[in-house]
Amino acid sequence: LIGLVVGLVTVWARARIDQPTLTTAISFVVPFLAYLPAESVHASGVLAVVIAGLVTGHKALRHLSVQDRITERTNWRTAQLLLENGVFLVMGYQMAQIVTEVGEEGASVWATVGIGLVVTVALILLRAVFMVPLLVSLRSERRRATNRAARADQFLERIDGMVPHGEREERRLTAMRKRLGWQRTEWNALARDGLGWRGGLVLTWSGMRGVVTLAAAQSLPFDVPFRSQLILIAFTVALVTLVLHGTTLPVLIRMLGVSGTDAEAQRREIADLVENVVGAGAARINSPDLVTDEGKPYKPEYVTDITANRARLATAFVGQFEETQSEENRPRAALFRLMLEAEQAAILDMRASGAYSSEAIEYAQRVVDTDLARSAQQGVI
Repeated sequence: LIGLVVGLVTVWARARIDQPTLTTAISFVVPFLAYLPAESVHASGVLAVVIAGLVTGHKALRHLSVQDRITERTNWRTAQLLLENGVFLVMGYQMAQIVTEVGEEGASVWATVGIGLVVTVALILLRAVFMVPLLVSLRSERRRATNRAARADQFLERIDGMVPHGEREERRLTAMRKRLGWQRTEWNALARDGLGWRGGLVLTWSGMRGVVTLAAAQSLPFDVPFRSQLILIAFTVALVTLVLHGTTLPVLIRMLGVSGTDAEAQRREIADLVENVVGAGAARINSPDLVTDEGKPYKPEYVTDITANRARLATAFVGQFEETQSEENRPRAALFRLMLEAEQAAILDMRASGAYSSEAIEYAQRVVDTDLARSAQQGVI
């Protein structure tokens, strides 16, 4: 609950700040705002941080500006690189001290490492045990998804054959068709991409421990009994799993014949998504009801010019606008802005529908974000 509240409040506050650097700075504070109150009431601070991050990521596309998203994306990737590698760097510097402390406390270093190896084996076995019911459940869910998708196709055919009587019934049928289409897409994806036993075996063997394990051990209070031994055990688990699984996982994948993402299929998916997004923008500016602020229709040549070559407009055409827009360029700028806003709305709808993978959605979002940012810098928006 604390993570949910912190995520919603920070997104609400950041949406009202027109300084990308400041909003990004606030995003760095969000983990502490979620962690500290949760720990003070003896709840899980880590889970609160995760929930706050999920809420922020989900709401960012709708409420934060394009400059905020681009700045935050770059800065957080930099921070992620530094933090993940920094943990291992700190652990490397501390290993000699930790080994010394383990010996000073009367414990055997090799016995502690042996405990770490036993824990590693136990973790691998526990992960395999938990994967069995998961695979059984997923296989059953996959069969149910196939049946549901078939029934959804039949129901959609019945809806398409209905003749609405009145505007209200037409809106109701449209809403039903849209909602059922989204569910059918999810069921088809589950039936097509469900996890089989080969994927389950790969997932079992990919249980590598790393930064989170080491960071959790390092966060133990200094007065915790056997703290040095616990840190050495955590380091042993992380090191063994990273080396063992990391070196053997590619071999296991090749032996099982598990294939990764089909590059050609991914390109087709991205092309299809971009085509739908661009089509949504084109449909928006081709609407006969679209008028300027003065209530006059836009010139047809403006609409034709913008829709004729979307890719060129996204890169070169925007740069032709001056920072101070002339009366001639202002209608073109308004049309371009409306098109990008419609494309952004289409991406949000397609993300909610589940029809496309997260990689394709992220690619399309980067394209639109880049165009929006370039437009803002050129004074178009």
